[in-house]
Amino acid sequence: MLKKFRFHLLFALSLVFVMGVYYISDFFERSPVASCNIPYGFIQTKEAKSYTFAEEIVVQPWRGQHHVYALFQIPDGYQHEYLFRLKIPGEPTQCGGLMPLDKNVLASIPRKQGYYPVRGYLNTRIALNLMIQGKLNQLKQPQNWQLGYVKNN
Repeated sequence: MLKKFRFHLLFALSLVFVMGVYYISDFFERSPVASCNIPYGFIQTKEAKSYTFAEEIVVQPWRGQHHVYALFQIPDGYQHEYLFRLKIPGEPTQCGGLMPLDKNVLASIPRKQGYYPVRGYLNTRIALNLMIQGKLNQLKQPQNWQLGYVKNN
């Protein structure tokens, strides 16, 4: 009886230890949330800045990282900002990072002639938080995803 108790106790302590190590490692490996207050994320210019909205939005956070994103198309000869803005009414503005795509990459949207595609990623935790609040429809609205760009000098 005592051996069985020791075995169960040792098993339970081992399980708690493994789960604790997993939680701590997951905590330190989380990707940071992009702050909208960082100066290098947005182009400061005296010239006119234009804005575009998402052409396609993918919201599948249950598939893990990099499955909440928007596709933007920027005119050739223009430089896009380094962060995009997600403005959902009643929520603070969120920002996400951008990844240029190869012009030859086939996306599910037709590529406009004279434009290049850019993909903007939103942190999965932000998307899940908005979904829990019942704001999935607002998350899928293209006018809520905004990316600025300026003419190259």
